[in-house]
Amino acid sequence: MAAQKGLWDAIVIGAGIQGCFTAYHLAKHSKRVLLLEQFFLPHSRGSSHGQSRIIRKAYPEDFYTRMMHECYQTWAQLEHEAGTQLHRQTELLFLGKKENPELKTIQATLSRQGIDHEYLSSADLKQRFPNIQLASGEAGLLDKTGGILYADKALRALQHMICQLGGTVCDGEKVVDIIPGLPVTVKTTSKSYQANSLVITAGPWTNRVLRPLGIELPLQTLRINVCYWREKVPGSYSVSQAFPCILSLDMAPHHIYGLPASEYPGLMKICYHHGDSVDPEERDCPTTVSGTQDVQILCHFVRDHLPGLRPEPDIMERCMYTNTPDEHFILDCHPKYDNIVIGAGFSGHGFKLSPVVGKILCELSMKLPPSYDLVPFRMSRFSPRIKAHFRLQLTPEEESPHGEDF
Repeated sequence: MAAQKGLWDAIVIGAGIQGCFTAYHLAKHSKRVLLLEQFFLPHSRGSSHGQSRIIRKAYPEDFYTRMMHECYQTWAQLEHEAGTQLHRQTELLFLGKKENPELKTIQATLSRQGIDHEYLSSADLKQRFPNIQLASGEAGLLDKTGGILYADKALRALQHMICQLGGTVCDGEKVVDIIPGLPVTVKTTSKSYQANSLVITAGPWTNRVLRPLGIELPLQTLRINVCYWREKVPGSYSVSQAFPCILSLDMAPHHIYGLPASEYPGLMKICYHHGDSVDPEERDCPTTVSGTQDVQILCHFVRDHLPGLRPEPDIMERCMYTNTPDEHFILDCHPKYDNIVIGAGFSGHGFKLSPVVGKILCELSMKLPPSYDLVPFRMSRFSPRIKAHFRLQLTPEEESPHGEDF
């Protein structure tokens, strides 16, 4: 459909990293795109704020590793366009028992795909990283492509590039209603808009946006404590001293990850890859007793593995995860309205993959053949819950053959 006065080619709801990359790719295709954000930018209420994220090619799943090849290229392209550094290579060190099956799977994936890596025995680790104290039988796997993304700089760069490419960013506009159809109508607290397609990348607020459209996804919103730990000797765990990012597989029920001291001088960022279930509107409510258990896990880890850090965090910030049951993303179209595209459930590991996620959501919006196999990301893998909710919302006349895929 040709663009009409007041008609957008695409509207994207949510200006986190996934929504920004989606709008960026749409604008690169010369589409008239509107990016809506409920909070005034920049903000720290969602999942994309903060100064740093880990980037890596090491994954147990081949499909993520394949995606990361293009992600590195797009991050470099954005860095060139923005004229500012968005990435720093540091390497990423996995720590785990020699027999850990996940460690073996990741090593096999890296070998299969020809990615530069190195297995480190306990003796190798002690020699290479003497300020890491190892548990008995612990070994390491070094992903030499690993590093740090400068998250807040990346968001600013993308939002600037969207506008440079002819797109529009409107912050402080909360979506209050969506009326499906062609065009789809989106009403906010300020205005009403129409577009040929709609992309929903609303993070923790995804189900609030989707419920009036007849579906609810099995998403769990978690409040994550982001902790920073002071070096006893300044520089001993710093990026300037070539200390790597770390990811511990065995020391707790969920992964523990760390980034070398960089964003706050003398403070290393170490976090637990899990948190308290919480309503995103109540993220800043007082932390419960269970919400401090992860910090205790981290205290034990720092005490036992990183003795050059003080054993209590100096700074604690907060972030949100939106998890799916299998921790794989949802990248799909609404089962009834194929001009409504959904990107959700990035489960605390989506930032690095956002260049390709945005490309895929752009392709779905434009009805182009997807560049990657989307089977791992379809809603249909959660069919019973979605189908039940979806059917309850429809009259018999509204039933669509798309729903039968569930």
